[in-house]
Amino acid sequence: MKRPALPSRGTLTVMAIALLCLLAWPGLRHGLEASMTRHMLVQYPLLSLTGYLLAAAMPDHWRVHLGRWNAHGISGLFATAVILAILMIPRVLDLALVDGRIEILKWLALLACGAAIRLSWQAAGLLVQGFFLGNVLPMTAVVGNLYETSPVRVCNAYLLDDQARLGQMMVWISATIAAAWFAGLVRALMRKDAAMLPDAQDDTVATAVTAVTAKPVAR
Repeated sequence: MKRPALPSRGTLTVMAIALLCLLAWPGLRHGLEASMTRHMLVQYPLLSLTGYLLAAAMPDHWRVHLGRWNAHGISGLFATAVILAILMIPRVLDLALVDGRIEILKWLALLACGAAIRLSWQAAGLLVQGFFLGNVLPMTAVVGNLYETSPVRVCNAYLLDDQARLGQMMVWISATIAAAWFAGLVRALMRKDAAMLPDAQDDTVATAVTAVTAKPVAR
């Protein structure tokens, strides 16, 4: 089956800029940041997606240059984990709403996260991917549980019911991503075993044929 053609770099750049302009539109930005759930589960992923698209449109020589310090995707995924941990702190959410400098840093950090994932994920391989998710997903689930069970507001700008809803969704999202990645891991291992099986059968047949032809004929 012929694979669908991937968008060109110019198309990806236009898509990323259009999405960034849309998210920067005051009406949409204030609407997303008015809810703690939309702030973390809609704006955060969309900004990361913008960075992902920008990295996908990056020239090859830039990728080669960045790859020198991002061997096996370790540096990029480590930086992503640290940034996400910081951006989950309730105080950061509050400051982003009232301090324009923190808001700009938040946007740049999320763009960098998306770009780092695009440049690091395939290079990381299953082992580093599992290590990254094994740190980020439990952290997300723990933070979500704290949000959900806290009897007081952790963010001054958001209501308690919004906070609890966000916490519950963070726990479910973490579990869903973990299950999806594990299913992909099992599928990849099964494909690898299936690809190796014909080679093993060919070696067995070749050995048997060699043994038969090498056996002396009885007189």
